[in-house]
Amino acid sequence: MPTSPRENSSEINEKVPSDNGGTSFSNGISVFSTMILSNNHEVRVNITNSDNHQKLEDKSYDSFKTWSGKLERQISHLRGKPRKPSPENSVEHVDALPVDRYYDALEGPEMENLRASEEIVLPDDKLWPFLLRYPITSFGICLGISSQAIMWKTLATSASTKFLHISPKVNLILWCISLALVATVASIYLVKVILYFEAVRREYYHPIRVNFFFAPWIALLFLALGVPPSVANNLHSVLWFILMTPILCLELKIYGQWMCGGQRRLSRVANPSNHLSILGNFVGALLGASMGLKEGPIFFFAVGLAHYTVLFVTLYQRLPTNETLQKELHPVFFLFVAAPSVASMAWAKIQGSFDYGSRIAYFIALFLYFSLAVRINFFRGFKFSLAWWAYTFPMTGAAIATIRYSNEVTNILTRTLAVILSITSTFIVTALLVTTIVHAFVLRDLFPNDIAIAISEKRPKHHHHRHKKWSHRRRGSSENKEIENYG
Repeated sequence: MPTSPRENSSEINEKVPSDNGGTSFSNGISVFSTMILSNNHEVRVNITNSDNHQKLEDKSYDSFKTWSGKLERQISHLRGKPRKPSPENSVEHVDALPVDRYYDALEGPEMENLRASEEIVLPDDKLWPFLLRYPITSFGICLGISSQAIMWKTLATSASTKFLHISPKVNLILWCISLALVATVASIYLVKVILYFEAVRREYYHPIRVNFFFAPWIALLFLALGVPPSVANNLHSVLWFILMTPILCLELKIYGQWMCGGQRRLSRVANPSNHLSILGNFVGALLGASMGLKEGPIFFFAVGLAHYTVLFVTLYQRLPTNETLQKELHPVFFLFVAAPSVASMAWAKIQGSFDYGSRIAYFIALFLYFSLAVRINFFRGFKFSLAWWAYTFPMTGAAIATIRYSNEVTNILTRTLAVILSITSTFIVTALLVTTIVHAFVLRDLFPNDIAIAISEKRPKHHHHRHKKWSHRRRGSSENKEIENYG
């Protein structure tokens, strides 16, 4: 007896029930329509992958997209198609989240963990698109590797370290890796700017993440300083003006907020990562002086010195209005070492010698370095993050400054110190590189959902909500205290 096409279909593919009430085959592909032609027993099946269909229908991330799909929905409405309701967890576009909202919703040394009483506006039961999970702190990797290229160039060319017989090829290899890394990280983040501008905007208003917007330009300055002699001996001074222009624009915005008061005045938002916004002045002054410029490097050195002094005092005071300074030490505190280390080299380049002014800045950096190093046990117990890369180049900067100092004061002590600090810096960067590779390819958790950009615009009025709370209690953290809202 001839069998029907439907029976033949059932013999070929085993049917299993699906969650959406339809029918799906055992290979995970859902059947949406079947047309049976009884004359020639032909079956035409239109199928599609269920996962891709769900991704196309998912509107949870529209509020973070640059083009959120509103135009498409309006066109569909004009065509007479029914308008689909917006997801319950979508967020309307606002001018900017106030800084107090970040303090209320987030906790931790890097303000990346959600408080227990808060909720997020993006789905918490699945992994977000990669670009939404790709933070601005990724540029910290570029800072760590490119500063190593400068250190090995200094080791190979300095008179006090000639006895090490360092090959210039080490600098060339590290510089090429740094160049490729900067290009890759910048390209990915540029795509994020284009596709998910709201996420970038929220990072910019984050009290800690905003300082990492200096990192791309500092990384380019590092590349210019570490360029191998075999590639270029003298860089054109126009490059310096191109690189320092965006740094100046960012400083006018951020330093103005520090000075003019309001929610983002320095006493309210001061944290060790603010050193990134200071560092660009000294790195720029060092590069400009290396190119033979005078007035421009002195200008940025003066601006950096003034604001570093104020920031240093503010952080040392630990004002009660400052929420981001934690009791526990954290790798971010090594950023204290970065500015005076680079400042000592910048002033030496401007003056033409490692004079007393340069030595004062260098000794400050050296003291801060060892005051943190002897407390290394206090840095244990913190969850790894990409931001740690930004805390490695201060160690490299201290090593480079020590090499420059040993050129002026050459003896067994200064040479030994230069070698020890260089080895320590290389070891830390290597350890972080291995850790990053393990998290990226073994544990696959290098880019988790970026909770810091998904906080709600207002404090939840109730604690019973549909979305799971993202709460990560910091080890040894004190109880949350109510902070006066300074407008």
